[in-house]
Amino acid sequence: MSDFQLTRTLDEHTAETALRADVARGLTRTPKALPPKWFYDARGSELFEEITRLPEYYPTRAEREILLERAQEIASASGARTLVELGSGSSEKTRHLIEAMPALDTYIPVDVSESALAGAARTLLEEHPGLRVHALLADFTRALRLPASPGPRLVVFLGGTIGNLLPPERAVFLASVRAMLSPGDTLLIGTDLVKDEAVLVAAYDDAQGVTAEFNQNVLAVINRELGADFHTADFAHVAVWNREQEWIEMRLRARSDLLVKIRALDLVVPFTAGEEILTEVSAKFRQEGVRKELASAGLELVQWWTDAAGRFALSLSVAGGAER
Repeated sequence: MSDFQLTRTLDEHTAETALRADVARGLTRTPKALPPKWFYDARGSELFEEITRLPEYYPTRAEREILLERAQEIASASGARTLVELGSGSSEKTRHLIEAMPALDTYIPVDVSESALAGAARTLLEEHPGLRVHALLADFTRALRLPASPGPRLVVFLGGTIGNLLPPERAVFLASVRAMLSPGDTLLIGTDLVKDEAVLVAAYDDAQGVTAEFNQNVLAVINRELGADFHTADFAHVAVWNREQEWIEMRLRARSDLLVKIRALDLVVPFTAGEEILTEVSAKFRQEGVRKELASAGLELVQWWTDAAGRFALSLSVAGGAER
């Protein structure tokens, strides 16, 4: 792949160091909590792909609907010659945008999985032989330095993943994205929208129990990587709608009093019956709230698209409010 370049900003020990720190901090605080990024080992990624095909889980289908219908408008509004994707994974959804951007020169996928970056690049270069792919092996929640590429740039952050960040974290994230952009560059973000509570809870607590297994998988990751002795059956999957904060909370609830040993940390973690670990927050949004958060980061909302049912939105904002 002569048009493929990979820049590593993470070494082989970065993930282990981060996991150790997150587990030590998260399981010794009150209430207990773990970051959702640790769901996604190979098994967790398979389970999430299964979740996206469940009848209850609408966000992936709704976002794909918007991309299929609005890709040309997004491409035209951005005028981008460089496409940057944060948390790119397989780059599957981004292909809809790339196909609508004949003037695209460079694609910069950013992900923590080197195999995912290489696999996606291989497929894209077979489909678009003139495209240049410069992948970044990096954590998008940290400040990034993008490689040189022609402007304007369009940064995309899809899947509603921004909802996994708490409001202060979102402010830091959006400010870091703005710092990557020049005036006139654009940002495309996917946001799940506030809707009926029953629809939201069902999306995170499906009848087949796939989301429950996905949630419990974080314990399997800690067992394997840190020598812990969690038994997943000891913890029930819980999904609740927080009306005040307008977000879904996924938790793991201890079914009884128990002690968990984590050998790599020389740590024993006690649980009382009913005690919970918060494993994910998934915020839901309203247009005006998105507008305000973008404005606080120096980004002006210029386009807002939803699926036909109004469940999910893609928003396009421009850096510095520059005229387009």
